[in-house]
Amino acid sequence: MKAHDGIYLDGAWRPAAGRDVIEVVDPVDEQVIARVPAADAVDVDAAVRAARAALPGWAATPPAERAARLTALRDVLAARKDEIAETVTAELGSPLAFSRAVHAAVPIAVAGSYAELAATHSFEEKVGNSTVFQEPVGVVGAVTPWNYPLHQIVAKVAPALAAGCTVVLKPAEDTPLTAQLFAEAVHEAGVPAGVFNLVTGLGPVAGQALVEHPGVDLVSFTGSTALGRRIAATAGAAVKKVALELGGKSANVILPSADLARAVNVGVANVMSNSGQTCSAWTRMLVHRDRYDEAVELAAAAAAKYADRIGPVVNAAQRDRVRGYIEKGIAEGARLVAGGLESPREQGYFVSPTVFADVTPDMAVAQEEIFGPVLSVLRYEDEEDALRIANGTVYGLAGAVWAGDEAEAVAFARRMETGQVDINGGRFNPLAPFGGYKQSGVGRELGAHGLAEYLQTKSLQF
Repeated sequence: MKAHDGIYLDGAWRPAAGRDVIEVVDPVDEQVIARVPAADAVDVDAAVRAARAALPGWAATPPAERAARLTALRDVLAARKDEIAETVTAELGSPLAFSRAVHAAVPIAVAGSYAELAATHSFEEKVGNSTVFQEPVGVVGAVTPWNYPLHQIVAKVAPALAAGCTVVLKPAEDTPLTAQLFAEAVHEAGVPAGVFNLVTGLGPVAGQALVEHPGVDLVSFTGSTALGRRIAATAGAAVKKVALELGGKSANVILPSADLARAVNVGVANVMSNSGQTCSAWTRMLVHRDRYDEAVELAAAAAAKYADRIGPVVNAAQRDRVRGYIEKGIAEGARLVAGGLESPREQGYFVSPTVFADVTPDMAVAQEEIFGPVLSVLRYEDEEDALRIANGTVYGLAGAVWAGDEAEAVAFARRMETGQVDINGGRFNPLAPFGGYKQSGVGRELGAHGLAEYLQTKSLQF
């Protein structure tokens, strides 16, 4: 697997000051496939300085020209779609078909959406006797996770560039090859030197240096709520803006009037997608007591079909973490109806698609983010009970509602404390704002709302 032995700094690949390396491991066969530099604080400082030096010129670049660079970036990514999919599959373990359909295709669409927004967004408006300008926040420190490696990069970098910001990216150490491929695409698209910089490294070293750097104006982070709290505290001490997309424990509420078989099958597919490594996954399925047994039977049968379809989780630590939650669910009295602790394969970081029944709202498997292919099925008495359970976690990232009547589903969804709700299997919309209530984060990604995170406002009175 091709890998650069340097960091992308000020428009070129340069040797890292940090002498350590990160080994990239294929989760399917547990073999090292590449090595990349583990950047240190010196590298981060150089990257931030490059971004600051490039900021005035890029901020002053007309939006139409920024849009042209983003269009070129989209086109380069589209031309390298197969290579993207193969790279994600190699370092994340995702089945190749899923990598093509999701890991490669979705970020290409998102990049295109920001090219259009950069060209059409109004960066100034008249308000009475004032002219209000939207200007770039400045230098963005972007820290991205491994579960959707290219999508998470594009969802931060594309709006930042559209807004006129410059960027230093610190990607997850498990999936740095996808980030390097993205840097190649940025270069090929003709984005000026210093506007985008890449430092591969470990979170406690490179990530912390980036968050703490006084030259960074905004930290955009996707990851765990625990780490998000620390980043928010660090940024808050410097009165630095943050955009945080954190954990989730989303509820899939199946109302009595719903098409039960469809709701359950789509719900199980949602949880098993990307081996359960999706922050917005509907990991709690809520079913009325009168249809509960039927739903459990359907869910168990559906989950069994994924045993040889899904890939591994990303690494050994994540596999052990997920298995730990399965053990905890069994210990707490949940009934295992599919999957369990036995791995479906002898080699690789695989976890069996797992379904728990008889889960109560206070159990760990109903309250804590597992980030693996594990579904909890909960019983509710009536609609108010369902709402109490759905809203009864510290998270509020996503969710779903199913009902025979769309208006009934919408009425319930409006009362859910969550940032995004799919109605009767609604399709993903790359222009819709994505982000959470409560401890699921601060701010939004995607579309015009995502662009707004990278802008600040100035008014001139006449």
